[in-house]
Amino acid sequence: MEDEPVRIPVTDVFDLHSVPPRDVEAVVEAYLEEAHSLGLRALRIIHGRGIGVQREIVRAVLARTEFVLAFGDAPPEAGGWGATIVTLRPAASAPRPF
Repeated sequence: MEDEPVRIPVTDVFDLHSVPPRDVEAVVEAYLEEAHSLGLRALRIIHGRGIGVQREIVRAVLARTEFVLAFGDAPPEAGGWGATIVTLRPAASAPRPF
């Protein structure tokens, strides 16, 4: 059972505080893929302030992900530089609003 993946509900906010640093890159990649496939367009990834290691990992993944349109620091009330706001390109299979 220890090798079973942990299922995390995908929402527009993802908090990395419970993710071991060695797994951040892979977990963020998987989160972005799932969020995009679900049709989410605006995300907030909480990486914490610390010394910026997780922030840099998150932003490196975002920079190389083709369906990421933009990203930057969250506004102060949403975490400031301890979180990154992300805008995704619409998924081809995402439901269209009426």
